[in-house]
Amino acid sequence: MERFATMLTEYRQNVDYYLENLMAESDMLPDLKKAISYSLLSGGKRIRPILTLLTCELVEGQKEAAQKVGAALEFIHTYSLIHDDLPAMDDDEFRRGQKTNHLVFGEGLAILAGDALLTEAFTLLTGVNLSGEKRCQLIKLISTAAGPAGMVGGQVLDLQAEGKNIDLNQLKKIHQKKTGELFKAAILGGALCGQPQREEWQALEKYATNLGLTFQIVDDILDVTGDSEKLGKEVGQDEKRGKNTYPSLLGLAEAQDRAEEVARKARESLKIFGENAADLSNLVTFVLKRSY
Repeated sequence: MERFATMLTEYRQNVDYYLENLMAESDMLPDLKKAISYSLLSGGKRIRPILTLLTCELVEGQKEAAQKVGAALEFIHTYSLIHDDLPAMDDDEFRRGQKTNHLVFGEGLAILAGDALLTEAFTLLTGVNLSGEKRCQLIKLISTAAGPAGMVGGQVLDLQAEGKNIDLNQLKKIHQKKTGELFKAAILGGALCGQPQREEWQALEKYATNLGLTFQIVDDILDVTGDSEKLGKEVGQDEKRGKNTYPSLLGLAEAQDRAEEVARKARESLKIFGENAADLSNLVTFVLKRSY
């Protein structure tokens, strides 16, 4: 795992460097650029673009295309964080150890920074150096994952469920849409940069579904057990808002067991690739054991 940790750091640094260059080359309005850069370049795990790159390597795809796809996904993820933190949504004060975007730049500019990130993501995707058919597939995959059928739909269900009693199947549906679909887009987006066989595509779909759910269950757990300084945001916010989570429905111990079980399913889905998928398998362990 030491080699994997070093590799993960290198990938994260490469993603950061790529994003910094994109912003440096942008000709958008200075105030808007400043607000976007504040959140986009504030660090983070960069799991989604790393997943895209690792999957692309697994299927022997085009790295340059995967870099652009990964950046587009990070644009979308960052937009969602900026909007999530707004008073009308989660009303958070800290993100990645710094004041949330709207507290620094005002709500209006924060909303527009999120809007700009979302639309710029698709500008990036139109420039991916793949066939026209592949570009269309990528745009459909990522827009579906980010929109009403995916992340936005999950956020709506999450808002509607606040302060209400829901069952585990309903909670799983929220998590799969709100978090899982963008994970799936990251993994399958990386696969589209190559030529995966049908069985490989199906295996990656299963991996993505279970990895996304693992991530969200752990996120729920960390809101109970995590350290605010490590997480870069306040803990205990889910309970304050009356949100349904795995710990609130199952208890902490069973939620941890459920995360272990889903993580095992994610690893098992990679068996078709053998040792070639070692890094993707190790990433499951990173997600499961993370403290931030």
